[in-house]
Amino acid sequence: MQASAANDAQRRAGSRISVVVLTHNRASRLLDTLRRLRALPERPPIVVADNASTDETVLMAGLTYPDVHIVQCESNMGAAGRNCAIEWVDTEYVAFCDDDTWWEPGSLEQAVQLLDAHPEIGVLNARIEVGEPGETDETCLLMQHSPLDSGTLPGPSLIGYMAGACVFRTAVFREAGGYDARLFIGGEEELVALDVLANGHAIVYRDALMVRHDPSPARDSTLRRRTLARNAAWIGWMRLPVAEALTRTLRAFSTFRRERTLWHDGCAMLRGLRWALRERKRLPDRVLAMRRVVQRHERDLQSMPQPAQTVNADQSRTTQYEETTGR
Repeated sequence: MQASAANDAQRRAGSRISVVVLTHNRASRLLDTLRRLRALPERPPIVVADNASTDETVLMAGLTYPDVHIVQCESNMGAAGRNCAIEWVDTEYVAFCDDDTWWEPGSLEQAVQLLDAHPEIGVLNARIEVGEPGETDETCLLMQHSPLDSGTLPGPSLIGYMAGACVFRTAVFREAGGYDARLFIGGEEELVALDVLANGHAIVYRDALMVRHDPSPARDSTLRRRTLARNAAWIGWMRLPVAEALTRTLRAFSTFRRERTLWHDGCAMLRGLRWALRERKRLPDRVLAMRRVVQRHERDLQSMPQPAQTVNADQSRTTQYEETTGR
């Protein structure tokens, strides 16, 4: 009887939350992720956002799992492909993952319960376990020790989140406008996170929610660094104080110089500033204050003496956290 009641509760939760999966040209990985998601006890509706794949991704997914709704984007929109999928979501809550990540059983049910109990929360960020046997993602370890005042929230308060391991109130995602296609992929969460906070919602890390991540082969880290630098500058001009926007712009130029793409990337970034300035909005003082608390905390961490053998690892963790949560 207890097992039956638990199953019923999980299925009721599943009827209130959907899962959106972002993919591009990775048919085999997507099929494996869909297999895992369809086996969840919550049985949530699944929507795939296909970023104009040119391989057999759409065909294979459609034939193997005809109950999964596949939304085909007209082009590779990067993170904004999720916006296309969200149009087909009719549940109160929506969980996001990528084609190399998946939610663990019970996590979606708990997310529904948390969001029901805490209407002030707009976004929940899950813990990511990487590989087998599974180590907690270093970014999650930093989120777990957020310096922000959490008050009565059921976990550490954040100013950012990870796009492939989060649960949104569907209305909050739509209110924020989703992801901007101009940013493609690379720090794109920052703009959404700032707008979520500005709209009065909390972002919370919940360690008990779990997402598994099977890392893909290494990608072009040079291109990612360049994209992150460009996006940080654009977002700075869209939302942050002028002094910080200028600092980010100078950092971007420095990155382009190191990568020997100063002329190409610098000109492209400057052309995009006209658009960024048109989109400029002032953040509430309370959001800016939250950012200052986190920035002070990061400076304190960086100033702490580290054993010689761990300096590089710690620098990597700090960079990863900044890229993800939008500093």
